[in-house]
Amino acid sequence: MSEGVQTSPAFTPRVFSGIQPSGGLTLGNYLGALKRFVDSQDRGIQSIYCMVDLHAITVWQDPEKLSRATRELCAGFIASGIDPARSILFNQSQVPEHAQMAWVFNCVARMGWMKRMTQFKDKAGKNAENASLGLFAYPALMAADILCYHATHVPVGEDQKQHLELTRDIATKFNHDYGVEFFPLTEPVIEGAATRVMSLRDGSKKMSKSDPSDMSRINMTDDADTIASKIRKARTDPDALPSEAKGLEDRPEARNLVNIYAALADMTVAQVLADVGGKQFSEFKPMLADLAVEKLSPISGEMARLMEQPDEIDAILRRGSDQARAIATPILEQTYDIMGIVR
Repeated sequence: MSEGVQTSPAFTPRVFSGIQPSGGLTLGNYLGALKRFVDSQDRGIQSIYCMVDLHAITVWQDPEKLSRATRELCAGFIASGIDPARSILFNQSQVPEHAQMAWVFNCVARMGWMKRMTQFKDKAGKNAENASLGLFAYPALMAADILCYHATHVPVGEDQKQHLELTRDIATKFNHDYGVEFFPLTEPVIEGAATRVMSLRDGSKKMSKSDPSDMSRINMTDDADTIASKIRKARTDPDALPSEAKGLEDRPEARNLVNIYAALADMTVAQVLADVGGKQFSEFKPMLADLAVEKLSPISGEMARLMEQPDEIDAILRRGSDQARAIATPILEQTYDIMGIVR
């Protein structure tokens, strides 16, 4: 190990998270990720947010659609409240340290660890032999995304928690193998009433941009009339809303709509039910529609404005990539020094 390598276990608090630009943003992305990112930014913690386009290409992407989706995602970050002057905002492929660190972690991670990743099994399905190597190695790149910034905290949904556990395993093994305390054991941040937003047509399934039914989701580009219409037509059950959260058990559609209301209103589920317990959905849905339109319409409007200024978006991404590289480059260089790689 070269002299001067810093391996102090005292890490600067730093948040990292990313979203794939593989389709339109939904309410699930906003409540489960973007809104929480803004909250983190407002707490004054250094925040790094990334459009993970290298992850997107683990399955084939139409080039024109990928370019548009990347810019639209950036517009969604900004319209939701991420300020490029206060947070670092960039797309992954402009920072080559991600791919370089991912190769290091490909050599640290074990095949058995990767085979246990449930998301690979879900995405590859019965055709796993024809899945890309990138899809299989995806979690090592995710670990690189996080650890090349020494990120201490990552806001994640429950479906990504296993990947973050793998990131911690990779950091632990690297530190142990080289006798250092160089990489932090990153902590997951899982919080909020609607970290997992479900389909408006089936409360047992996650809201997804890949669902064939557009009525199953609220897109962040939907206008006010469309948002209100989708909520009015959302699937529910015939019973009145309960006064306590326990009454939402075995009522997935009711629980989903209450969770969405709570997240949009910055309330707890208990607070919402204290106000609306006993109401029928014919009364509650208009309340939810009005709230959703109030909160989401300004975001969709600002996204539309930004998408008419692609040069502005590209300039923001370039500035963000320069800021990201200023952090990632010395960490990668120190990683190489620890490993004995001549540079």
